Amino acid sequence: MTHMITPQPTPETSATPDWLADAIFYQIFPDRFANGDPALDPSDVEPWGNEPTAHNFFGGDLKGITEHLDHIISVGANAIYLTPIFQADTNHRYDATDYFSIDRRLGDDGSFRTFLDAAHERGIRVVLDAVLNHCGDGHWAFRDVIENQERSRYVNWFSVEDFPVRAHPTPNYRTCSGCYYLPKWNAYNPEVREHHYAVARHWVEKGIDGWRLDVPYFINHNFWRRFRQEVKSLDPDLYIVAEEWREPEQWLQGDLADGTMNYSLRDLVLGFTADGTVDASSYAASMTVLHDRIPTAARPAMLNLLGSHDTERVLTRHREGIAQSKLAYALLFASQGTPMLYYGDEVGMRGENDPGSRGCMPWDETQWNTEILGWVQGLASVRRRVVALRRGTQAVAAVTDDVAAIFRDAGEQGAALTLVNRGATRVVVPREFLDGSAFGGAAIDPAGWVVALDSATAPNAAVGTVVGAGSALVLVAAGRELE
Repeated sequence: MTHMITPQPTPETSATPDWLADAIFYQIFPDRFANGDPALDPSDVEPWGNEPTAHNFFGGDLKGITEHLDHIISVGANAIYLTPIFQADTNHRYDATDYFSIDRRLGDDGSFRTFLDAAHERGIRVVLDAVLNHCGDGHWAFRDVIENQERSRYVNWFSVEDFPVRAHPTPNYRTCSGCYYLPKWNAYNPEVREHHYAVARHWVEKGIDGWRLDVPYFINHNFWRRFRQEVKSLDPDLYIVAEEWREPEQWLQGDLADGTMNYSLRDLVLGFTADGTVDASSYAASMTVLHDRIPTAARPAMLNLLGSHDTERVLTRHREGIAQSKLAYALLFASQGTPMLYYGDEVGMRGENDPGSRGCMPWDETQWNTEILGWVQGLASVRRRVVALRRGTQAVAAVTDDVAAIFRDAGEQGAALTLVNRGATRVVVPREFLDGSAFGGAAIDPAGWVVALDSATAPNAAVGTVVGAGSALVLVAAGRELE
């Protein structure tokens, strides 16, 4: 009998990058962010702002992103996650045809270099999308299989069941979720693995700061262990974050990813602020369970989000409720892990799930919801200034059925208390929440809190002891909260 030996993570490969505790991410879907070079537009480009569909192009490109980096800074973000930018046939580019080339509609290597340098000059890190489970049916290796069938040099790079290769009515080759134009790579083939690792190394050597792993649960873990080793051997400070919708633990044992996209946190926050399916007690209990499931080292590396290219917009989920959306953002920025904003959510973009959530970023500022923008900027600013909100331990508790509290404790570097009241009446904050005893933490002078941020339109005179109806309150420990 033979036994498979699983490589054990070393301290160098299992540690998560320290910079993540101070990061705020901004996700961009490149075709829909900004059109900086109309000369790159495809012939069928549509006017900016038209209704998004699964197939249309609007001409967003790397130059457009570069030209608007200062907006990203102004929002408070210091890291960018880009959905795919490699040569592909669709607007979403999850169907790569060449992983070593920038899509011609976005620019070229020079455009990417200019963008990356401009981002780094502003202190913005850049994470790219690693779509290694599948490619597009226009990829050169798959085209060779189509042309040469079973004689193709690359036939075993894919899993073809029979010949001739057939896409319709049902593909006779493995795909991503049955989609005919997304043939699945055979990750058990050593040549495929080496191709993928070469892709990872290539863009790291170009200067990127990490990889987001697309649908990694469709590929065996041994592949990702080697992927991590390849990436971290170049720079242990590179971020690896896995897409995961349900069970994060499997990715967080120090041998696969640093963190995951925290859709579980998103479900809890929106269940409390948008749907009303979760009361404060259930929210607090579930947040505590989720927190305890995540290894300590991975907690600052979790990519916390309320929306993405795969969900409806935050304001849409809240049925156009601005006040309720602000509550969700307060919980997002109070939680341990790095918060991520999906482009346009900060100015109140609307849209149902794909393709509705992939609309064009409005650059006419008269179309912006300045109340949401100001609130997000305020939360980002407070998080940037308050050590506890970035690096403190976390405890979550319910004040009432409608009021949730997140306590972040950084010891001598201070503490922060975020209170969110979704109810219709104001609530006096009980003493045990102000002195820390409700969270089992260090004793805090109840009179020592100061208000860092308050979303109430008419704050009560009893500042710091009352959380208004439908509002959020961020308190910090006076005298020791700011760097």
